[in-house]
Amino acid sequence: MLDYAAAEDIEQAFNAARRHPADAMLPLSDPALGNLKRIAALSMEYRIPVISPFREITNAGGLLSYGPDLSILFRRAASLIDQILRGARPGDLPIGQPTEFELAANLGAARALNVVIPTSILSRATHVIE
Repeated sequence: MLDYAAAEDIEQAFNAARRHPADAMLPLSDPALGNLKRIAALSMEYRIPVISPFREITNAGGLLSYGPDLSILFRRAASLIDQILRGARPGDLPIGQPTEFELAANLGAARALNVVIPTSILSRATHVIE
């Protein structure tokens, strides 16, 4: 596992993945979302596929993603904040979890990385990026 806590560490993570041959990278932290294009460009430069729980990374050039729709989670968070600001006690609010997940595949990234995405995955994809 390669970890980075700041945007400046992203390229170092790719360097480490190259030195210790990695089949793919899975960015999970906050610096990932603020650096989508950079991560996608480094994926191509280092020839390491990026797989993520965030469709936004796949839209930017990552290979695959599977996870909840962040826009729905952010709307839910905004609703909870609104309730708290109107006087609701945070401990009284229900804890929710995602019920729908998206599978996205980027065919352009697959071609550039010479990776074949199986038909079984493409047939289940909710988003296919050409």
